[in-house]
Amino acid sequence: MLLRHGTFSYLPDFTDDEIASQVRYALLNGWPVSIEYTDDPHPRNVYWELWGLPLFDLDEPDGVLREINECRATFPNHYVRVLAYDASLGRQTTALSFLVQRPKHEPGFRLDRSESDGRNQRYTFHAYATETPAGGRYPRGDGSS
Repeated sequence: MLLRHGTFSYLPDFTDDEIASQVRYALLNGWPVSIEYTDDPHPRNVYWELWGLPLFDLDEPDGVLREINECRATFPNHYVRVLAYDASLGRQTTALSFLVQRPKHEPGFRLDRSESDGRNQRYTFHAYATETPAGGRYPRGDGSS
């Protein structure tokens, strides 16, 4: 099961040229770009780890692609996403967010159902990835965790 996250979530994974096109679109709109990564892709986990600082005042996507590739090399089995922020309304809003890397094996989620008062049914997601402590959820490319 593939994690569907952000804009373009139901399209096939982007190539680097397609990622550059989307980053160029964000930069042309004056949106700063940042790169984030995580090994806990739970839908409620909206605060991923920030890779470096947000990238301001860029004209071309080359610098963003270089940072994406460094993040991919450092965390080859994590989810990596690109975000673009639009501050035109006087506050930081996410204008664009999409995945640029996913782990080779995505363990997926389980939907747990429980009954509560008044015969109400409650549902929660359980991420199989979180059964292992953070940092060891996805094996590294060299076989260690």
